[in-house]
Amino acid sequence: MLSTKSLFREIVDDDESFRLLCSIAAGGEAQGGWENARIAALVPPGERALAPKIARHGADEDKHGRIFHALLNKRGLAPVEVPAETDYTMLLERRGIGLSHERLRTEQPLTVRDIVTYLAHSRVTEQRASEQMELLRRHFADHPDLGRAVRMISQDEDNHLAYCHEELLRLARAGHERAIRRTLHTYARAEIRVHRDVSLAVMRHMGRILGWSRARGAVLGAGIHVTYAYELLIGRRRMVALRMPARRDALGGPTTIPAA
Repeated sequence: MLSTKSLFREIVDDDESFRLLCSIAAGGEAQGGWENARIAALVPPGERALAPKIARHGADEDKHGRIFHALLNKRGLAPVEVPAETDYTMLLERRGIGLSHERLRTEQPLTVRDIVTYLAHSRVTEQRASEQMELLRRHFADHPDLGRAVRMISQDEDNHLAYCHEELLRLARAGHERAIRRTLHTYARAEIRVHRDVSLAVMRHMGRILGWSRARGAVLGAGIHVTYAYELLIGRRRMVALRMPARRDALGGPTTIPAA
């Protein structure tokens, strides 16, 4: 029977598909770490109190990248080059989502509007990350190799999402609500499309590695398209809503460093 759990188990149990999965995840986390570090360095004077939280966010992303590399090392696997069509973070940038790498490579301080852009981008993408890690936690929390890593990353992603809610609400109260709402809706639509395209690309690569039949690939592809339609019409609301989180000041403390 085809289920989410059996699909993930099949990918995790095969060395080549696991290697691709971890390589994609590690690459995205490393890129997120660099972006957050640059944003923390360029925070405008009026938002300097936010800089340590952004830096903590970046440190968490770097940590996640190291965790995925450690999972590969534990199985004696080396990372592989990430196919361009599976590079979620770069595809978002090419759609004009978030602050461009060209902008972040300069030494010019960001504006408050740039911070709104950054937080709206993070709000949408961290929603996705939090949900994906929760799914993995449900299926792999007790896995002897993946369990601890999945639990730690999932908790971090929940913290990142809570932080985005809290900071965007603060900026909305400061007079930026219309810009925040507009940016969230634009970014959510774009993210949903990119997520669909990346999901289809990843499934094609996994199908080739694992020898899936054309029929199985068609079923999985159809499921991705159905999810895309649902998210675009209804599910998008969860990505644009703002509410004060139960977990306040979620990035106010030091990052958690995993044991070697």
